[in-house]
Amino acid sequence: MLLVEDDDLMRRSFTVALERYGYEMKAAADGLTGLELFRDEEFDLLILDVMLPGLDGIGLCRRVRETSLVPVLMMSARGDGLDVVAGLEAGADDYVVKPVDTYVLVARIRSLLRRATYAAAPGPERAADEALPPAAGELLVFGDLAIDTGGMEVSVSGSPVALTPTELKLLLEFAAHPGIVLERHTLLRNVWEYGWDGDSRVVDLCVQRLRRKVGRDRIETVRGFGYKLRR
Repeated sequence: MLLVEDDDLMRRSFTVALERYGYEMKAAADGLTGLELFRDEEFDLLILDVMLPGLDGIGLCRRVRETSLVPVLMMSARGDGLDVVAGLEAGADDYVVKPVDTYVLVARIRSLLRRATYAAAPGPERAADEALPPAAGELLVFGDLAIDTGGMEVSVSGSPVALTPTELKLLLEFAAHPGIVLERHTLLRNVWEYGWDGDSRVVDLCVQRLRRKVGRDRIETVRGFGYKLRR
């Protein structure tokens, strides 16, 4: 796991805390060094602070997304929305606002890693009252959109589409309920695994990114309620 944080105390404390949870950590104090480490090694997850010297976290996230779908967690000292929106639009999967308790950070990390595992092996456990995801190996077709739930591959008009683990899990959630409106809090619970009411901007911006990849008209907004996948 790669942590890019310019504050020396926070970088050391986060690194030590996460190593105690069993994570193998590498750390960088600026965006350019973080980018070099990312290019030299493989990481399961990136944790990027927004305010970094040289190349900031938003720019670093964009550079990462040019070549990789690795899960990205952004950290921001501001919760006013500017950094949050910019980070999510750059391709981040989730964010936390500093100061953040270690148990909250670990919970977000675990959720992101589960999504990455889900993308490779479908079929996570669900509560008894939740709809099951499409069966593994099933080919789902919605117009020009095709989803191979066995190979976890998505194509539009026959051309493959690269989705991040979060985008893929979100699409599979819609595909499990075609034509049914899914509220934002339902998506936060089932995709982001929030056990509480989270920031709905995470959902809205991930839907926007997904639309750019699978077709803007494929996922319909139902104002005041949520989103649904057109059959």
